[in-house]
Amino acid sequence: MKHDHAVHAQPTDHDHPHGAAHVHAPANFGTAFAVGIGLNVTFVAVEFAFGLLANSVSLLADAGHNLSDVLGLVIAWVASVLVKRPPSSRYTYGLRSSSILAALFNAVFLLVAVGAVAWEAILRLFHPEPVASVIVMIVAAVGIVINGGTAWLFASGRKGDLNIRGAFLHMVADAGVSAGVVVAGLVILYTGWVWLDPLTSLVIVGVIVWGTWGLLRASLAMSVNAVPSTIDPEAVRRYLATCAGVSSVHDLHIWSMSTTESALTAHLVFPGGHPGDAFLLHAARELRHRFGIGHTTLQIEISEESACHLAPDDVV
Repeated sequence: MKHDHAVHAQPTDHDHPHGAAHVHAPANFGTAFAVGIGLNVTFVAVEFAFGLLANSVSLLADAGHNLSDVLGLVIAWVASVLVKRPPSSRYTYGLRSSSILAALFNAVFLLVAVGAVAWEAILRLFHPEPVASVIVMIVAAVGIVINGGTAWLFASGRKGDLNIRGAFLHMVADAGVSAGVVVAGLVILYTGWVWLDPLTSLVIVGVIVWGTWGLLRASLAMSVNAVPSTIDPEAVRRYLATCAGVSSVHDLHIWSMSTTESALTAHLVFPGGHPGDAFLLHAARELRHRFGIGHTTLQIEISEESACHLAPDDVV
């Protein structure tokens, strides 16, 4: 058996995907990160001070959550820089996967942070205290503007990059949280129902957990080399199996190199002999166009007489 023809097939620069799946290069959101971090650090300090002044656990909870988001933005920013590092002899893919680690860190860290907020809100729910509702509403309204504006800075990258999506979701959640705090403050002002303050905090926690769960699942799947959710592995297998001259496909692997890039390796059996570079380049272009897979490596085998030791699906 001969199967030592491993060829890396990479599309040329003029090839662009036009299908539902796309290959995204890491976009530069440096300015967005810098502005977002600066605004949120300032707002956290103001919100914490007024939370103490107003005796509002919902403001303090939101300040703590915003502080965690500042750290999340810093991590995401660092990762967005690291993914552009060139490959080295040791890190042959560069540091592209750092964006996956950043997204996973942000999801886990946010869930831990809201756990602490929920505990404090539960304690205050059973022992409610007076709240300066006017101060609460004013500070929370400022939060809507700051968090909404920061989210807008990341809006253009939220669909193509899980790392940027994490930053965007955090800011959108914060804007929604601040809106909830404004409503609670208004109701407390007219009714005196101070228990609404910690109850609002618990609602905030629920919203954050709901919005973060998808980010956690997606980043966790990427971190263990799962097939990206936007790619159907069986469709990829069918495409390769129906290419002219291919008798079988095995050892197919598809995974995320980063939050914006996917890679594929596969063994293709060609009983009629090696198909040549033209086939490999065409296959790479089609995989990029149809499925958004930009980094393709295909190994050609030209004999079916002896089975490749990696042919069984349960062998890695």
